[in-house]
Amino acid sequence: MNKLIMKGTWNETKGKLKQKYGELTDDDLTFAEGKDDELLGRLQTKLGKTKTELREEIKNM
Repeated sequence: MNKLIMKGTWNETKGKLKQKYGELTDDDLTFAEGKDDELLGRLQTKLGKTKTELREEIKNM
């Protein structure tokens, strides 16, 4: 799976991620269509998780 799949709106998902990981900022979670890898790269650096782990976590929110 190459594309980031989210349930609901990105703003909802962003809020859930910020609640779970207090160290994330709005800049960390800036998402532009087609920039999945850039977002996942920032989250990977900040949270120390793999892209696969992050995709699954976001998909399940």
